[in-house]
Amino acid sequence: MISKEEIKHVADLAKLEISNQEVSQYSKELSAVVDYIGQLKEVDTQATPITAQVTGLTNKTREDKVKNWQKAGVKQILKQAKSKPGQEITMPRVLK
Repeated sequence: MISKEEIKHVADLAKLEISNQEVSQYSKELSAVVDYIGQLKEVDTQATPITAQVTGLTNKTREDKVKNWQKAGVKQILKQAKSKPGQEITMPRVLK
């Protein structure tokens, strides 16, 4: 069984505040999950092929094609850009 101290430690790592009642509940629930995983380890899977996905879908990619722009077009684009070190346009950060 997963101890209450281990539950508190995991909650602390995840920066979660949990009550003593939740500690007891999660201790029982996570212990049941770990026990079930132990049961799955007993299943013979030697004849089962490795499966990465079962839908049959495949990634469809395309070749990148470089388009050469005329200098006038490049200058026009750079005029509209807010920040342009050299011949590059920088954008505001999306992810922080």
